[in-house]
Amino acid sequence: MATRTARKAGSKAKPAHTSTLILLVRHGQTSTTGAVLPGRAKGLDLAETGRAQAQAAADRIGKLNKIDAVYASPLERTQQTAAPIGRATNQRVRSAKGLLECEFGDWTGAKLSDLRKLPEWSQVQNNPSGFRFPGGESFTEMQTRIWNELLRLVAAHPGGKVVAVSHADPIKAAVAMATGVHLDLFQRIVISPCSITPLLFTPSGPVVLAVNSTGDDLSTLAPS
Repeated sequence: MATRTARKAGSKAKPAHTSTLILLVRHGQTSTTGAVLPGRAKGLDLAETGRAQAQAAADRIGKLNKIDAVYASPLERTQQTAAPIGRATNQRVRSAKGLLECEFGDWTGAKLSDLRKLPEWSQVQNNPSGFRFPGGESFTEMQTRIWNELLRLVAAHPGGKVVAVSHADPIKAAVAMATGVHLDLFQRIVISPCSITPLLFTPSGPVVLAVNSTGDDLSTLAPS
């Protein structure tokens, strides 16, 4: 009995409560950023500026203590953004479909200047929770999808640090969910190319440590 008790006392018990840090990273700039709605169309690579942005993001993330995993949307621009992050953290990049861009359906590849002229554009900006892209996904479905993906990553890496490279709208939707902001207001959130948005998933709920961070020392971000 004494031996069993001593063994139990000397064993390292896992902490009952752990927090997992998810670093949401938007992909770097492409030749169509700000001009076209590329959606999930294949074949869009990072521009020269985007590759430099990705390396800068990798340098920032590489200064943190051990990163447990790096995930990215399967599209070329997110995979190319994640590649230097993987090298900086000694992690292979894993694809995660839950991090994909919104499915824009018939709007895929359209010029933003043309889309802004459509009567539906007002709803996209002011009532996105009630909008579905023709032949595509609704904003509500997109938000549910990426949030469930983040919860999956948290469950897979309890107490760890995880990088998730995604796209502007899904990241904005995740920030809205984490802060309790209604989806109809998520367009007020700005997510720049290769910005880093760290979300800390704690036992009592998510904590937003920063949004759209492009130059801060990530090691200083912590709950107050």
